[in-house]
Amino acid sequence: MLHTIWWSLPLTLLVFFAARKLAQKLNMPLLNPLLVSMAVIIPLLLLTGIPYKDYFQGSKILNDLLQPAVVALAFPLYEQLHQIRARWKSIIAVCFIGSLAAMISGGAIALWMGATPEIAASILPKSVTTPIAMAVAESLGGIPAISAVCVIFVGILGAVLGHTLFNALKITTKSARGLAMGSASHALGTARCVELDYQEGAFGSLALVICGIITSLLAPFLFPVLLHLFA
Repeated sequence: MLHTIWWSLPLTLLVFFAARKLAQKLNMPLLNPLLVSMAVIIPLLLLTGIPYKDYFQGSKILNDLLQPAVVALAFPLYEQLHQIRARWKSIIAVCFIGSLAAMISGGAIALWMGATPEIAASILPKSVTTPIAMAVAESLGGIPAISAVCVIFVGILGAVLGHTLFNALKITTKSARGLAMGSASHALGTARCVELDYQEGAFGSLALVICGIITSLLAPFLFPVLLHLFA
C-alpha cells in the first residue's frame, strides 16, 4: 500500500519556483528549473529513504497537469496563425525531416551500439512529448518508463544548450529556432522558447504537435526497417 507524502507537492513547487527565480536572476541556461529541481529532490529522497512511489502519490496532480499543459501551448500557436498559413509547406517539410532524423538517430545508434530491440524501441520516440513517446514505445514493444527518461533527458539538453548552439551557428530567424527546438526537444525546449520570445514559442508549439503526429504515424513502419538494417 502506498503512503502519501503530504509535503511532496509544496516541496516540489517551492524548489521549482526558487530554481526558476535563480535562473532568471543569473541568466544561466545551465540553471534550468527542472534540472535544478531534480538535483535537489532526488538526493533528498535518497537521504531520507522515501520511496519514489510515495513521493509521487503526494504530487500526482502535477503529473495529471502534463497533458493540459501541452494543450495550452496551442494558444501562442493561434496567435501566429497568419504566419503559419503563409509558410505551411516549409513548416510541414521541416517537421517531417526533424521527426525522421530524431527517430533514426535514436533507434539506429542504439541498435548499432548493441542495444536490444526493446531498448531501441524505447529510445526511438525520444524527441516527442512524454505521453506520445510512452504510447509509441509501448506499441513498438519498448519500455514506456525508459522512453519517459529519454524524453526528459533530451528536453533538458535542448532547453539548456539549444539557444547557445543557435547563437554559435548564427541562427537568428525566430521561426527556425522555434521549429528546431519543438522538433528536437518537445515541450521543455518549447517552454524555453516561450520564456525568451513569444514567436519562437509559437513555432515550437507547432513543431511539438506536428512532430508528435508524424512520429506516431511513421514509427510503426520505420522501426522494422531499422531492425532489418542494424539488428
